[in-house]
Parts: sequence; C-alpha cells; structure tokens
Amino acid sequence: MATLPESQALLGEPRFNWSDPASWTELEQELGIEFPADFREIVDTYGSIEINGQLYLKHPAGHLLHDLGEMIRRDLELWRDEDMAEFLPDPVGANPGELMPVATATTGEAIFLRVPDGPSSSWRVAVQEFDSPAWTLYEMTFSEWLLAYLRGRDVTLCSQGFAPDRPFWEFLP
Repeated sequence: MATLPESQALLGEPRFNWSDPASWTELEQELGIEFPADFREIVDTYGSIEINGQLYLKHPAGHLLHDLGEMIRRDLELWRDEDMAEFLPDPVGANPGELMPVATATTGEAIFLRVPDGPSSSWRVAVQEFDSPAWTLYEMTFSEWLLAYLRGRDVTLCSQGFAPDRPFWEFLP
C-alpha cells in the first residue's frame, strides 16, 4: 500500500497539516459515509490544493473557500441527474458499490471513491472522463492512485507534460 511519505517525497512538504477531525465528522455524518483513512490523511496534510495545475483536492473545513462538502453536494446532484447517471458504471451515493465524488481535474475528469461492497472489500477509485462516456475503475486505494498519478502513470488524467520536472502543488485561491 502506498504511504503518505511516498507522496510527500514527490510533492514536497505540506503547509496545511490539519488535525481537527470535526469537519470530517460533520461531513461524514451528513453523507452517511466514513471516508477511507488514506484519503483523509492526504487531504488533512495538504488541504485544498491544485496538483500539477490539473488535479483539485479539497478539504472539508467549512471556513475554506474551496470546501470538499460543498463540492460533493453539488456533484452528487449533478451525477444523479438522469442524463448524467448513464455515464457512470454505478450510481452515486454512500451505499455499498456506489460512487462518491471526491476530486476533479482541469482536463475534465471526475474522480470518485467507490464505496466497498462489504467489510472485507476495499475502497477503489473510479475516474470518469467528463467529455465522453468513458470511465475507468482502478483496483487501487486513493493513495495508490494518487501516487501513480504523481509518478506520471496514465490514470486517465492526461498527466504527461503537466509536471515535466517533478510534481508540484499550490493552495487553491
């Protein structure tokens, strides 16, 4: 399993380092889901950021201009629309097997965490290419998927050329 130190080695030192779980607890209670620990750890470490000028990660702290809860509520509404639902392999939501939107990209992709089917199942990442009906389910955790992205692997984010020297990040404005 990929670890935060591996991602930090590629991204560089974080400057957010959130330690109050209240914003996660509130969002998880609202949605009826407990996000995977690796996703929470990465977001708590870096906050609401843009990676390689392309991938947007958001933190649930409500005082932030770019907050995960607001993004999820908006995206759940979007993807539940009958015209949009046909572009995903599973419905969106917090039930087993459903997809929870957690990130977006400037290149038009929506990144989802697939809720495990049962206690022995793992979280997986699904990426939908917004400008087409194509989607891909990755048999990897969020931290593994992010590490693959940071290493320039094709995880459908058209990542080649966005960080020619090394991955970089900046806080969302």
